[in-house]
Amino acid sequence: MDARMQRSLPLLYSFRRCPYAIRARLALSVSHQQCVLREIILRNKPAQMLALSSKATVPVLLLTDGHVLDESLDIMIWALDRHDPQQWLVPENGSLVHMKALIATCDGAFKDHLDRYKYAARYGKGTDPVHHRTEGVAFLTMLNDRLGNHAHLFGKRPALADFAIFPFVRQFANTDRDWFDNLPITHLQNWLAGHLKSDLFQGVMYKWPLWTVGDEETLFPV
Repeated sequence: MDARMQRSLPLLYSFRRCPYAIRARLALSVSHQQCVLREIILRNKPAQMLALSSKATVPVLLLTDGHVLDESLDIMIWALDRHDPQQWLVPENGSLVHMKALIATCDGAFKDHLDRYKYAARYGKGTDPVHHRTEGVAFLTMLNDRLGNHAHLFGKRPALADFAIFPFVRQFANTDRDWFDNLPITHLQNWLAGHLKSDLFQGVMYKWPLWTVGDEETLFPV
């Protein structure tokens, strides 16, 4: 059977803790775009997902017309283009172009430092996690300065950039939470805490059972 055959609902392969998958689920949830969710474990990726995307990473979204989206930001924008009830794509200040530029910095240099801070052993003996932690804090300090002017990154209300970036700040913070909580970046810490306490975030972090072939389909959002 062709893995890209038409379906009545999009099909999402996800991993609960992955920040890329988190932000995709956030957008799918807020846009009320229901899909079939298959929760996987990254060390045992299903052949069905690998047949859809050679990247072999989550999230992967199979659309009803057979097209595949395997970039988390593409999934966010696809869902919000269909329905954007909270105007995530239309920030109070700046534009979608400006938000994409900030997200690109997060996904590029900051994510590189985050990985080498959190997973230093994977990158060899020459990797200094303290150096990469320090470089990561430079990005967080820039965000903190922005948040000193308004409650969210692009104004008084949250928009795409907030939801695309905070899952990665969460991952950085959780690497050493006591140390992070003592940094002099109060605006950012409060911003992160607000997102983590939100009903939206709590809803997308439900512990779904791992999917295996033959399981009953799980609908998301409920």
